[in-house]
Amino acid sequence: MAFGDARIRSEEEMSEINMIPLIDVMLVLLIVFIITVPVINHAVRLDLPQASAQRSTDTPETIRIAVDAQGAWHWNDTPVADDALPGRLAAVAALDPQPELHIRGDRGVRYERVAQVMAHAQAAGLRRIAFVTDPGNSSPP
Repeated sequence: MAFGDARIRSEEEMSEINMIPLIDVMLVLLIVFIITVPVINHAVRLDLPQASAQRSTDTPETIRIAVDAQGAWHWNDTPVADDALPGRLAAVAALDPQPELHIRGDRGVRYERVAQVMAHAQAAGLRRIAFVTDPGNSSPP
């Protein structure tokens, strides 16, 4: 019976986890990381030159050409004759930076008039052409 009592006592004593070796391992790992991190984080210091010029913010103007329901052209809300439009487009195409051309066509105008504006712009050498639409009125009449 005495032998059985000792066995029960040793099992009771072994049921607890010994934390001291775990703490020792954690401390060793902490020391290893404290020593190795400065070695890994090796950086080269560079003295880079500073730019004295600021970035250019020249934004080209936007030219709006509207084609109304009668087929008349309007350059920034100013009426333009049919023979004057190619000359004005050529003068604007020579600018640096080249402006952006926004074309707005009325719903009732023939597409031929809008295509003529695009053809004149292409012949003048304009590279940035955009179409302006009205998303709120996109359903057919």
